Amino acid sequence: MVHETSVLVGGKAGEGINSAGMVVAQLLNRLGYYTFMYYDYPSLIRGGHNFAIIRASDRQIGIHRDAVDYVLALNQETLERHEDRFDERTVRIFNSDVVRDEGQGVSVSESLKAENAPAIMGNSTVIGAFAKAAGIPWDTVVNVFTRHLPKGTQQNLAVAKRGYDQVAAVNPITPVGDRCCSLVSGNEAAGLGLVAGGITAYVAYPMTPSSGLLHFLAENAWNFGVSVVHPENEIAVILMALGYSYAGRRAAVGTSGGGFCLMTEGLSLAGMAEIPIVIFVSQRTGPSTGLPTYTAQSDLRFILNAGQGEFPRFVAAPGDAGQAYYWSAVAADMAWRYQVPAFILADKTLSEGMYSIDLEKLPMFKTGAYHAWDGMEQYRRYAYTDSGISPLAFPGAAGAIVKVNGYAHDASGITTEDGGIVSQMTKKRLLKGENLAAGLKDYDTVDLAGVPSAETAVICWGSVRGACLEACEALGIRMVQPVVLSPFPDQKLRESLKGARRVIVVEENATGQLAALLRLGGFQVDATILHYDGRPLTPDLLKAHLKEVLQ
Repeated sequence: MVHETSVLVGGKAGEGINSAGMVVAQLLNRLGYYTFMYYDYPSLIRGGHNFAIIRASDRQIGIHRDAVDYVLALNQETLERHEDRFDERTVRIFNSDVVRDEGQGVSVSESLKAENAPAIMGNSTVIGAFAKAAGIPWDTVVNVFTRHLPKGTQQNLAVAKRGYDQVAAVNPITPVGDRCCSLVSGNEAAGLGLVAGGITAYVAYPMTPSSGLLHFLAENAWNFGVSVVHPENEIAVILMALGYSYAGRRAAVGTSGGGFCLMTEGLSLAGMAEIPIVIFVSQRTGPSTGLPTYTAQSDLRFILNAGQGEFPRFVAAPGDAGQAYYWSAVAADMAWRYQVPAFILADKTLSEGMYSIDLEKLPMFKTGAYHAWDGMEQYRRYAYTDSGISPLAFPGAAGAIVKVNGYAHDASGITTEDGGIVSQMTKKRLLKGENLAAGLKDYDTVDLAGVPSAETAVICWGSVRGACLEACEALGIRMVQPVVLSPFPDQKLRESLKGARRVIVVEENATGQLAALLRLGGFQVDATILHYDGRPLTPDLLKAHLKEVLQ
């Protein structure tokens, strides 16, 4: 029997909805549950409806569900907007100062006045009431507040206790164990992976939904030994990062689609000059500004083809926090081992979603050795080798003149327009791509889950993995997730699809970008399920779509 519960916290911007959701997630974490939190907010400086959905389960999960068992409403709009998520069993806890409803109301204003507390602490009253309704011991509330609300802890607790004392335990949540594990966002997991992969410099201009990665690495720069820089724009970002790499520092940048648009000339420079660089791109709804705080998977073609000319690249699209950690480390390693741009392609759901992850069980990642100059012969930055990978030396190395060039060049980096040399250097760059593809054969570039022997297979990528995995398990379907999208894992994908008579591709865009890529590669695609309203697919919604397709 699966133990599971779901909680929605809603209110207006400025009421600390995200923080309240995190506290609720930590309370459920202390009951032994794995949790996932989705945070929904408009792109407004002030105002608008914000809400967080916290789902808790006794098994690992990667997405929220539609229905909720508890709603914590700080305003009337929360109940009205989310009415379709409730049923007769949903416990309604609300701020009785501004909400009229049948359920358990608590007066936020009275709690704040009694404790002389600021308005931002009002959500603590409702959280306290939730804890009591859910049968969570007060000692657990104290532990969570003390650990996760270091500022104003005692005052927050006093406000929460007033909410706790105003209601009754109406739907106790059964503990399933001790404290589960750490809660991290996908951005934070990617940051840990970059550090594990040897990154020592991170350069970024804030752009939702990648900004959390910049904040995380900046806050922990000293502990991680990472230089974190926030330049004036995205063009400066990639050029500064390329400068770091040229000087011998493993560098990464982070952005979203609009910011990456400005980086494409720098990307081409990295391709021609063969400078290693890691690029974290977190997708949001476009085109242009689109929906800055909502999700999409509509930049796949862009990432695979960005930049003029032809040069190899590595692209990984992780589907949850664990994969974000691992493949970010791999991306850092691949960039330096093969001297290519390496992409981590995320999206808002993954970047800002909060996942339960056991940090102590993360794999120990060991970076591979890059091809370093041995100092024995004259240094040539673009020396032709059987692998296409030239030896690396950095400015200041004794006996080496380190010349990189974005113009067509010879083996020493000297500009040339000689047709024979241009052809040879082009072949050299493409040869790196062939060796990159060969080097990935030892990695699990395709994840096979669900019911692996089923004759119906669903192919998905990125954060859609969470909904696909649950829907496929429930319907007895095979789930296939290509994690690496360049070089495309053709052979491993074909092996994962052996015996599949029907193939359905699920993605969050309007044009079926992965489906088109599969068809170009000669793969069978019988149907597509495309979702593009900016909100993530949930298991219930995907199951309904799959049932329609399978009829």
